[in-house]
Amino acid sequence: MRNLVRNDPWRHPVRPPEPGRFARAADTVRPPPASNGGSALAGADTRTRVGAMAPSFEAHSMSETVKISRRALHDELAQLIRAMIIGGELSPGQRINEQALCARFLVSRTPLREALKVLSAERLVRLLPNRGAVVACITHAEADDLMLILGVLMTLAAELACARMSEREVADIRANYQSMVEDFQRGEKSSYLELDRTIHVAIFKAAGNAALADIHHLLETRLGSVLSVADTPPPRWREAVEDHRRMVEALEARDAAAFARIAREHTRHQAEVVRQALQALDRNPPARPRAISAPSVSAE
Repeated sequence: MRNLVRNDPWRHPVRPPEPGRFARAADTVRPPPASNGGSALAGADTRTRVGAMAPSFEAHSMSETVKISRRALHDELAQLIRAMIIGGELSPGQRINEQALCARFLVSRTPLREALKVLSAERLVRLLPNRGAVVACITHAEADDLMLILGVLMTLAAELACARMSEREVADIRANYQSMVEDFQRGEKSSYLELDRTIHVAIFKAAGNAALADIHHLLETRLGSVLSVADTPPPRWREAVEDHRRMVEALEARDAAAFARIAREHTRHQAEVVRQALQALDRNPPARPRAISAPSVSAE
């Protein structure tokens, strides 16, 4: 210090540091008071004193509440657009009109584009660089692969569902089947397809295997966009209704082998419908986007 003062040409006064001024913060931590009013860790080293304070810090942190935000807006939008694709309102190959969707759902383009990214990851939408997005259309080879896997999943679901499902679940499936028959008789294709999906979802739910149900949902979602625009001839439609009647009876009898056999036949029939729908799309691809004229719905 004297050398510093001696070498300073301007003779600035230099204050010596106060004792303990530059001590480590851990060395100055005060230990918690003992129950008798004194220090329980008097004379303890630094590590001991800091370690003694850890439990009180953890208790304070764990007692703090954290508010969990509600479902993200883009997730809500993804669900709405997914329903439009599966329901046939947006056709395979159709360009997605972002401006019309923003006006319909009363949102900006930012959450809409985030929703389209979600649907792109599900392979329901194709994002085109600097050109927006279009509804994805599966190829003939992809459709064959998906239907093959779907048939295997249905067989496994049959074995599990027949062993695990309750009588109430069987009754609900029977009731949905009766409603589906009524839609077939009235020619209500949209409602019929929705009930068809409801029955298949109920069967996979009754199987009691969440992973199996998730995989089935992904496959059905990709195929749904094609089935919704398929021009199903009356013979094919009656064939599908008969397949469902036999599947429901097999479920009621808890006959997993019979259900699996019928499910494989139904999958083959469904594959033919998908194949014909893809051929129709090949002949008549969407030339331009259709107007989105449904009433406005807020996604918030």
